[in-house]
Amino acid sequence: MSEPPRLVQIRQRVLKHNDEVARALRARFRSAGVYVVSLVSSPGSGKTEFLEKTLGRLREAGYRVAALVGDLATDNDAKRLARSSVPVRQIVTGTVCHLEAEMVVNALEEERWDLEALDYLFVENVGNLVCPSSYDLGEELRLVLFSVTEGEDKPRKYPTIFNTADLAIITKMDIAEAVGFDSTAAYQSIQAVRPGMEIIEISAKSGAGMNPWIERLLARRSASVLQDSSSSTTGS
Repeated sequence: MSEPPRLVQIRQRVLKHNDEVARALRARFRSAGVYVVSLVSSPGSGKTEFLEKTLGRLREAGYRVAALVGDLATDNDAKRLARSSVPVRQIVTGTVCHLEAEMVVNALEEERWDLEALDYLFVENVGNLVCPSSYDLGEELRLVLFSVTEGEDKPRKYPTIFNTADLAIITKMDIAEAVGFDSTAAYQSIQAVRPGMEIIEISAKSGAGMNPWIERLLARRSASVLQDSSSSTTGS
């Protein structure tokens, strides 16, 4: 049997290395007790505004939060998120259309954040629904966001990212009626790709849906802590 093309071999090695780094990152995060959430979406989905409001609400509730933000060239998103009064670090990827686990490691080392002093760490990926699907970042929860302006069939067009995500967030619900968004069709598209996937409708601008989202996030972190505690007890 002939060997796969060289480009395929290189990609396989890159992904294998990323997976190894991501596994070590995940173990590091769990040991520190920080719950890591990554966000993936197309450009213009409202991902940064959603994250800004999430960071603010968690901080006001007394949680210790920080964020890493990926972008090709600018630090605009990091400056915006800094308004939430939480630690934010920009990761400029240059020509790379996604974040990789090693980029997260490098950013954490440069910032020298005490992970044990954090409850939540958010990682906002580069705006792209293709490349990020293949790269594990050591996160505990991966969100895929798409807005009401992107079309109800978005999940069918980009099935891989929906299959690798844990929860779908439909954004900009405040303008859903104005743009003729069909929630039923959108839900059907998501379920066709990922049966049983949890979906939350959000308007970061109006605040609608933010409370259910925060409640769900807190519940998932609590469940994760219990699971880790149970695993530690079993292994001891």
